[in-house]
Amino acid sequence: MATAQAPLAPADFIRIATSIEAEVGKVIVGQDDVVRGILTCVLAGGHALLEGVPGLGKTMLVRTLSDVLDLSFSRVQFTPDLMPADITGTNVISEEGAGRGFQFQPGPLFANLVLADEINRATPKTQSALLEAMQEQRVTVAKTSYALERPFFVMATQNPIEMEGTYPLPEAQLDRFLFKLTVTFPSEEDLMTIAERTTGSRPPRAQPIADGATVMAMMDLAREVPIARPVLSYAVRLVTRTHPDKPEASEAVKRYVRYGASPRGLQSLVLGAKIRAILEGRFNVAFEDLKAVALPSLRHRVILNFEADAEGITADRIISDVLLATREE
Repeated sequence: MATAQAPLAPADFIRIATSIEAEVGKVIVGQDDVVRGILTCVLAGGHALLEGVPGLGKTMLVRTLSDVLDLSFSRVQFTPDLMPADITGTNVISEEGAGRGFQFQPGPLFANLVLADEINRATPKTQSALLEAMQEQRVTVAKTSYALERPFFVMATQNPIEMEGTYPLPEAQLDRFLFKLTVTFPSEEDLMTIAERTTGSRPPRAQPIADGATVMAMMDLAREVPIARPVLSYAVRLVTRTHPDKPEASEAVKRYVRYGASPRGLQSLVLGAKIRAILEGRFNVAFEDLKAVALPSLRHRVILNFEADAEGITADRIISDVLLATREE
């Protein structure tokens, strides 16, 4: 477990976070918004779901982040035959000591940063084992619970276009991710930079910037950022207006949404906004901070109906409409 560190000042928080982003940027090109989003998840103590087509560097991004944060790292390639014991660990027979007995052998979940690659390829049974680790920060094997080391983050990836042999994540597990980040295709200029950096004799490597104790100190400071009641009320109204059964919901929400965002969506909004505020040099949350994190906070928590699927309506479009219709008061 990371040792305790003295409290950080806001200036130190900004300096370290900026250095982390710059160091990750030496390896990852053209994904500044995703890097900021995944760093926000870490500083909020939450998990991130990265969605994008193959080859965009999702796995490399998480690996690079673990190097920059100097955290223990493990990668799990999710497949249909992956069993819960393959990620949580299992009891094995040991003949050490006085006699034979069972000894717990930890699985790859026992790391600070866990990359769940192609998470939607695993069966629901394995996904449920991961769910306990994400929510409770512990695993249970043979009726015995084992605490995971702090800090603990799950960074999962999934491919949105290849659906054969996949098991879509249940809403309960999606809700455990603080942010859902969309990894887009890079621009031509970024592609040039990627080709130049990765095809030479010395590919770039990131250096450690912060350790686990520093990350936890940054997490503590982020939660101290105040949010005024009118701003918090705005966040509450954003979440409420994603629910089709509420009288203040828009016609689009009533027509296309099955279920609105959960209270965890509100928590994600507020925590993400607090971290954005401090990174922008302010020690208070503003309306623009909530707007900036609304899409990654809520897009995986707004469940659309069949009519929305048929008409090509996305959760991002619904959330954008809610942002336009919700006034600052």
